[in-house]
Amino acid sequence: MADAFQPYLLLINGPNLNRLGQRDPNTYGTETLADVERRVRQVAQAAGVDVRAFQSNSEGELIDILQREGPEAMGIIINPGAYAHYSYALRDCLADLSTPIVEVHISNVHRREPFRHQLVLSSVVTGQVVGLGTLGYELAAQYLLQVGTRSR
Repeated sequence: MADAFQPYLLLINGPNLNRLGQRDPNTYGTETLADVERRVRQVAQAAGVDVRAFQSNSEGELIDILQREGPEAMGIIINPGAYAHYSYALRDCLADLSTPIVEVHISNVHRREPFRHQLVLSSVVTGQVVGLGTLGYELAAQYLLQVGTRSR
């Protein structure tokens, strides 16, 4: 007999987020991506939910994983990195999903360079956490778990 379906959150990180902990610590902090993934897993596991984490510097790979894993996820946490400012392909992919999605940005993009103020995903995501450091990932997970448990 097959195992029962294990609910999961999909945790997606875009370009350069593999360099967390090394890349501009004044802006992005000192935690690594592994640290972030571990903290999100702790939050999710307390609710009996798995986390499938994926990072890529390639837009196409992000879209492929979202199309493959997104429809069955109980929620998606995405930090699209720089793709947040111009990737209409990523926006269209997310718009095609009926899964709740929270976009996370470690820094407050609205206090940075003007080109970062435009977030093309904002009209297709459920919500955003911006400028709260890596804590934003945990807050996104808590929200998605709360919403997801209501619908299970």
